[in-house]
Amino acid sequence: QDSAASPELIAHDPENRLLARGPRVRLPAETIRDQALAISGLLKNRLGGPSVFPYQPEGLYKGIVVAANYPGTKYVESTGDDLYRRSLYTYWKRTVPQPTLSIFDVPDREVCVVRRAPTNTPLQALTLLNDKIFVEASRKLAERSIHEGGSTPDARLIYEFYLATGRKPDAQEEAILRKKLNEMLADFQNDAKGASELVNIGNSSRDTTIPVSELAAYTAVANM
Repeated sequence: QDSAASPELIAHDPENRLLARGPRVRLPAETIRDQALAISGLLKNRLGGPSVFPYQPEGLYKGIVVAANYPGTKYVESTGDDLYRRSLYTYWKRTVPQPTLSIFDVPDREVCVVRRAPTNTPLQALTLLNDKIFVEASRKLAERSIHEGGSTPDARLIYEFYLATGRKPDAQEEAILRKKLNEMLADFQNDAKGASELVNIGNSSRDTTIPVSELAAYTAVANM
């Protein structure tokens, strides 16, 4: 699971034939989105059916796609479960691929590619922090951690971290999470408007049994 390797380990197993280390490869674009939906509980894993139209910036087609009255010239955002289906079902035009996937190196399909060229850019980090679907998934992950993680903030943070990474945080990571939760809770208790705006991003309903400032704080930590 770990891509780190000591010089001794590399010398002993230079080609990694003993599988002593994992690859330094990010998840592909579709899986990054699907992973966020899955751990948040939003993913609708129904098989088959027509393409769906998840969130994308308004007016993206303007000036690019001809405004004629035939199929494919307008992007009508899906509703309900269709917003949260696997990225495999996302509709896109060959010349206007889905922006969230493009940022994570999905090819535009104008030409055939043998292998995707992975990049690491600041825009990818900003997308994970600010894209509507990732903020919404963070809120639902926060709700899961509050209801399923336990009765204490520490237990909830550990559960939230475990869902996202597949392991429990070490002492330093747990201290960072706890510090950030306390900071966010203090901020949102003094900013009711900001807390309300954060927990109402996305089309899925929020859990109204959780105080807004508390849900916003856990959402911010989940997003991080």
